[in-house]
Amino acid sequence: MSVFIIAEAGVNHNGDKELAKKLIDVASEAGADAVKFQTFKAHKLVSKHAQKAHYQQKNMQESETSQFSMLKKLELDLATHQELMAYAHQKNILFLSTPFDLESIELLVDLGLGIFKIPSGEITNLPYLRAIAKLHKKVILSTGMATMQEVKEAYNVLTTYGTPQENITILHANTMYPTPMEDVNLHAMQTLHKEFGVDVGYSDHTLGIEVPIAAVALGASVIEKHFTLSRDMQGPDHKASLEPHELSMMVSSIRNIELALGSYEKKPSPSEIPNISVARKSIVAAQVIQEGELFTEENLSVKRPAGGISPMQWDAIIGTKANKAYDVDEMIEEQ
Repeated sequence: MSVFIIAEAGVNHNGDKELAKKLIDVASEAGADAVKFQTFKAHKLVSKHAQKAHYQQKNMQESETSQFSMLKKLELDLATHQELMAYAHQKNILFLSTPFDLESIELLVDLGLGIFKIPSGEITNLPYLRAIAKLHKKVILSTGMATMQEVKEAYNVLTTYGTPQENITILHANTMYPTPMEDVNLHAMQTLHKEFGVDVGYSDHTLGIEVPIAAVALGASVIEKHFTLSRDMQGPDHKASLEPHELSMMVSSIRNIELALGSYEKKPSPSEIPNISVARKSIVAAQVIQEGELFTEENLSVKRPAGGISPMQWDAIIGTKANKAYDVDEMIEEQ
């Protein structure tokens, strides 16, 4: 099964519909399977007293510290959702969006979304988890900042209230933008697979593309990565996002790793079979050998090409009689 690559536009549209369409263009051209935005009502998501995260304040370089004022500018209304969905369909890429409140869940249900992404920040939100579970849809659960116990509790809510186990994919994640390499802990993704027996993946917030590529090599079935038109743009997530050429490079690298992983069977590949005769060796005469002469360690050698008696038969040949005469470097024939 091909890795499902989500190009996370998030709020990197800066509240501009035309910019959002350009992000869809980039995701489609890069070969991602889905482009994902974020659906929320600022007044439902945060109180007016909530402060921006430190990385948001640093990235935006604004004196305004309110999460509410920041998020209010980044809301997408119903009409914009509909327009972006239609545009994504036109560009042959799946439209997804992460809901951050109950009202936004309903909006995405009405739009017919078949996959619901639960962000890391909602993993301890029981009413929210229960609402998504009752949809019986496919669910992608991010686990940034979570302990294993918190993941278990969220998973149990989903399965108890209607989401089939086979519909759940759990993403390992780290909720720091950007994530320091020493905090990635990629092996935890495999721990999640062992614990829950479901598909797992990785939502990446590191700089660069090597970690999501490594995640695919370790068994990720879903990769999510933020992208932007330019890291120089103003906004909370641009600095920790890939630029278009990097997104394309990540997608193509993942597709190459998929091909490289292959099957679990160890056998010669079609491309290397022609080299067997060139690289392997045969038992040959090291000197002129007369008919009836005994083969010895001194008068035999092992040289390329293959095609004669395999050197693995060396012990069986030593001490037998030559049934014909051999010149130097002539392959010994079956006796």
